[in-house]
Amino acid sequence: MSYSKDIGEVSARYRPAGEVPSVTYPSGTRVVFTAPGSATSGQYGLFEWNMSETPGGASAHFHKTFSESFYVMAGTVRLFNGETWIDAVKGDFLYVPQGGIHGFSNSSGAPARMLIVFAPGPPREEYFQELADIRSAGRKLTEEEWIEVWARHDQYPV
Repeated sequence: MSYSKDIGEVSARYRPAGEVPSVTYPSGTRVVFTAPGSATSGQYGLFEWNMSETPGGASAHFHKTFSESFYVMAGTVRLFNGETWIDAVKGDFLYVPQGGIHGFSNSSGAPARMLIVFAPGPPREEYFQELADIRSAGRKLTEEEWIEVWARHDQYPV
């Protein structure tokens, strides 16, 4: 139990859609920082991925400090469960505990949309913004530089 008082309190936080930050990658994919850990007292992070028809995603990796869940809202998203790639469609869900190998991509040639939940809520928006900055600048990182970027954000390739 994380709330021990005998009465409730007024503590809800409202953020209108117009105030929700996002980042758009050169591919056209737009990531909406719907409820990052900074908005949920670190309990979880909720991000909306609006993927363009341009192929892209995250290759197989794992995280040491948080779980990750995927919920497909539209289109087809390829989800890797650590053993096989699955063509997930609207309503499909994948939960990945800490240390679980996973990945995702949109290789369907059509737009797709999903929600990603991180728990607890790490500052993933910093990672997604850094990736967008690297890509927008046209920077080409060495494998060692990528390893350093990923490690800083608790992302480890397999």
